[in-house]
Amino acid sequence: MSDLTAGEIPPELASLRASIDNIDAALVHLLAERFRATQQVGHLKAARGLPPSDPGREAVQIKRLRELATQSGLDPHFAEKFLAFIVDEVIRHHEEIAATSPE
Repeated sequence: MSDLTAGEIPPELASLRASIDNIDAALVHLLAERFRATQQVGHLKAARGLPPSDPGREAVQIKRLRELATQSGLDPHFAEKFLAFIVDEVIRHHEEIAATSPE
């Protein structure tokens, strides 16, 4: 199977790809907003001497996200893996913030 040139792409495919590109852009903006909020959380935790991770909160969020995924027709296992990836990055940021915060 060969790659399609721009002139060979069916309009339906081009339209779907444009929708996917818009969704990807929205996801990036939403992730950026989420990380701005979690950076603030990291600074609050560091200022109060709280640990970078909160396993209880994470468990609640995993359960909540799995339920939302199921309701939305998304594989809950995928949603959980996606959240775990994000939470791991957030914890890494919180650890960096804690390490550089003044005592």
